[in-house]
Amino acid sequence: MNPVEQLVLFLVSLISNTFSAFSGGGAGLIQFPVLIFLGLTFGVALATHKVASVALGVGAALRYLSSSKLERQFVLLMLFFGVPGVVLGGSVILLVPDRLAEISLGILTGGLGLYSILKSGLGQEYGPLHRDRKGLLTGGLVLFILGILNGSLTSGTGLFVTIWLVLWFGMDYQRAVAYTLTMVGLFWNGAGAVTLGLLGDIHWEWLPALILGSLIGGYIGSHMAIKHGNRWIKRVFELVTILISIKLLFG
Repeated sequence: MNPVEQLVLFLVSLISNTFSAFSGGGAGLIQFPVLIFLGLTFGVALATHKVASVALGVGAALRYLSSSKLERQFVLLMLFFGVPGVVLGGSVILLVPDRLAEISLGILTGGLGLYSILKSGLGQEYGPLHRDRKGLLTGGLVLFILGILNGSLTSGTGLFVTIWLVLWFGMDYQRAVAYTLTMVGLFWNGAGAVTLGLLGDIHWEWLPALILGSLIGGYIGSHMAIKHGNRWIKRVFELVTILISIKLLFG
């Protein structure tokens, strides 16, 4: 790619990952379609996007680890249940048609945004829920399913993790986004990148610009989320979910 195309890739990555880090997911809304538009096949674009998305987790972690404390039980829960789901999802996606899954995900994602809009107080206060063994197991099983979606689809699965942490475990948006970006961004996307890289191909020549944009965008978006708090995170979450729904259904 020439320098102009590399600059375009960097700006696309920077913008999409800044919004993703602010809202708790959705980097693939912009970044993934651009990779296909520039000539990559679905499988290569997905694998390349997953590798670049790991840098989003790195950028977010650099900002969050200095200002928030992640609870050990949720770190282990998201690793134990989520990573196997990601590997399973990444192993099967290259073998099946994706349009039906995209339509279903689009409907569900739009539903998340509408639900959050209708529930004005959702995720504004921290009120711990379901912290007993049964509650953690149920929450973990859903995280396993979300891991499968994360490994197999491109847009919006991080948003499902964010809203699940809010709804089931009683987290506020800011705390849920911190878990999503660090655990999903680093470990889930890392596992997905390795799986897709082994089973498919990665377009390495485009990664420097994508990774740099993801890294900087992850840090900036996380800083904005910490600075502006739950109300603004909720609004951006709703905007991103509706846009992703439209993109999946009609794109």
